[in-house]
Amino acid sequence: MPASELRPQTAAATQPPPQPHQPSDYEREEEEFVWTQIKAEARRDAESEPALASFLYSTVLSHSSLARSLSFHLGNKLCSSTLLSTLLYDLFLSAFSSDHPLRAATVADLRAARARDPACVSFSHCLLNYKGFLACQAQRVAHKLWNQSRRPLALALQSRISDVFAVDIHPAAKIGKGVLFDHATGVVVGETAVIGNNVSILHHVTLGGTGKAGGDRHPKIGDGVLIGAGATILGNVKIGEGAKIGAGSVVLINVPPRTTAVGNPARLVGGKEKPKEHEEVPGESMDHTSFISEWSGYII
Repeated sequence: MPASELRPQTAAATQPPPQPHQPSDYEREEEEFVWTQIKAEARRDAESEPALASFLYSTVLSHSSLARSLSFHLGNKLCSSTLLSTLLYDLFLSAFSSDHPLRAATVADLRAARARDPACVSFSHCLLNYKGFLACQAQRVAHKLWNQSRRPLALALQSRISDVFAVDIHPAAKIGKGVLFDHATGVVVGETAVIGNNVSILHHVTLGGTGKAGGDRHPKIGDGVLIGAGATILGNVKIGEGAKIGAGSVVLINVPPRTTAVGNPARLVGGKEKPKEHEEVPGESMDHTSFISEWSGYII
């Protein structure tokens, strides 16, 4: 072909492909610190409780990284007679190894459990035994598969997560980092739900729709929100940043930032015209009851 007939490349064609997110020095140090702590805790526990030594060695101490340990553990937890642990291990390891933000979210979730739950005695305790943590990490991988249009596999993972951990989170749901699913039994999160960063959610919480209508139909949970046990939030409503939802509440409308909603149907503490606002971040402080003194309808 004559040179005069060659079409010049467009700018888009000549630009290099986008580079994957590169972890900062701080993120690398955080991951390495948490992994070092986990290994030290596992060695200590193996020495003090020989009955767990084989389990701790195979799940933690024989692995070279947090990604490998977590992938091995999730593969063994979620496998079935037809969904083999080796297949799941490769699937999880590929996701965690190639996606630094995914690993950073895992580290932030471990940090959240250790800081917010007084029953969490160590990072390794969370990694090995907290089903809310494990369900969340598995959902993150299912979400990645969903976005890669590998939806049958993503839905199969959702089913196994629900069977094993009693936590049902749709793979399309978006979850931030530093999230704590405390106890986690009975948690349901719908397809179009969004959960922000540094959120804490107790057991038997539902983030659901209002019927059979499709589209964007599930709650949007802002950063730093605390949702108490048994709360139900329905529809495409927004729970503002730093808000608090009392245990057992039923929320059907938006909740303003840094306010508290409690009851069935939920009401704002201080009234809807001038609701009382709090300064702390309840998703991090885990303060469930400080509003009681302001709640005029509370009678013992």
